[in-house]
Amino acid sequence: MTSSNIVRPYGDTTGDGMVQLSFTLPVPHDKRAEGAAAQLARKMGIDPALVVHAKPMGPDYTFFVVYGSSNHLVDLDQVEVLERDYPLLQPKEVNLAIRRSLRRRLVVVGGCIGTDAHTVGIDAILNIKGFAGEKGLEYYRELRVVNMGAQLSVPRLVARAKQENADAVLVSQVVTQRDAHILNTKEMSAAFREAYPADRRPLLIIGGPRFDEAMAPELGVDRVFGRGTTPGEVASYLVSALIPSERIPA
Repeated sequence: MTSSNIVRPYGDTTGDGMVQLSFTLPVPHDKRAEGAAAQLARKMGIDPALVVHAKPMGPDYTFFVVYGSSNHLVDLDQVEVLERDYPLLQPKEVNLAIRRSLRRRLVVVGGCIGTDAHTVGIDAILNIKGFAGEKGLEYYRELRVVNMGAQLSVPRLVARAKQENADAVLVSQVVTQRDAHILNTKEMSAAFREAYPADRRPLLIIGGPRFDEAMAPELGVDRVFGRGTTPGEVASYLVSALIPSERIPA
């Protein structure tokens, strides 16, 4: 192993280990609260830890920003990530693959389930305006997109997927308090497995900023997409998952 595989955080100068973190403690704002914040930061490996910001959040809570040097290192050889395991296709390649293989339009049903009203993520993927300079799935001629919007109940989503003969279901979850995104996703995946025979269930795809892409088996879905995902990545995945590889344009 070479030294270049071991890295430290960068703040003012290379390798100084300086980091900044924020958190809230359930204590009123006073000197003792600031001492508690510094103590917590030291236990997290930041030493010295400097409380650079403290603000009361009501009478019983305080929000802190702490700055200091972390004594932890990162071994890049030990970092595990889920790499994209399918080719990234252009829209015309996606359309051609679907037309050749399915001889019909591929149907995608999407929305936000539970109490989640944050449609920015699902709209960025589904709506024609898209995201990051890419057109959304509505732009693809061979995709038929049904965007059901926000605050969907799981039974309603399942019923619409059946009605539309959906090939894939895309769900976005932004609300994460008390792991709502985890619970909602597990409820959704269980409902689809109960409602469909195993060989007829649509592809289940979940996305949101707080999901770990490696969580798909735990959540009972086929794929998890995290922050920064583009419509082109989702369209390419749909093709790779639903169409035999020999029918995908080289």
